[in-house]
Amino acid sequence: MKIFAVICTRDKELGTVTSELVHTLSSYGVNIKLLTAQNSIFEAYQKGVDSCSANDEDIIILCHDDLQILSTKPQFIASLVKCAYSETGIVGPAGTTNLGEDAVWWQQGRWQAGFHRGQVKHFIPSETKDSPTIDTTHYGPHGRVVALDGLFLAARKEVWDHIELQKPKYFEGKWDFYDIHYTTKAHLLGYKNFTIPLDMIHHSGGELVGRDSWHKNREAFISHTQLPLRI
Repeated sequence: MKIFAVICTRDKELGTVTSELVHTLSSYGVNIKLLTAQNSIFEAYQKGVDSCSANDEDIIILCHDDLQILSTKPQFIASLVKCAYSETGIVGPAGTTNLGEDAVWWQQGRWQAGFHRGQVKHFIPSETKDSPTIDTTHYGPHGRVVALDGLFLAARKEVWDHIELQKPKYFEGKWDFYDIHYTTKAHLLGYKNFTIPLDMIHHSGGELVGRDSWHKNREAFISHTQLPLRI
């Protein structure tokens, strides 16, 4: 079984974090497909998966370009073993067992009710301190989920092929809501999605506030999906 990683970025040149990510994954034996200067995450992921010389049982990771992997190689490989099971769909570090009618997976009320799973570290730059801080967001114990956050998604190639990664025609935004679309589609196809213990830092707090394309894609997703989705 081989492991591939498709990393796409809107930038033409690689930043320090992306270069370190590529180095780390390569040192772990992961085959890297790096796509720069992209204008659609849907198209980039489809193009990247198609370009992998992967068999159906091989694992393909789709991940953000601003991740720092802290797990050791043995820990990293062991966390991905879940993908090998035929009933497994997509795995990642964080998600929810209950995607409500608002289609916002991290919604606070459901978090407080215990529906969320997984953990992610976030890089928080500081203007007043000499060094940035790392904030650990613990959503809940790892386990099966309906939807996953898109910072890191892994599945067998046959799962990605079954889901199909092209942008739905009803989405306007080229970079938004792909994770909820992909992971809920896997769930509705009968696969079981899971959060897994990956230790990583996400060097972004998100760009959702004020981004019209995210809200438009969310509204389109809601209108085309029977919500809520629960397990």
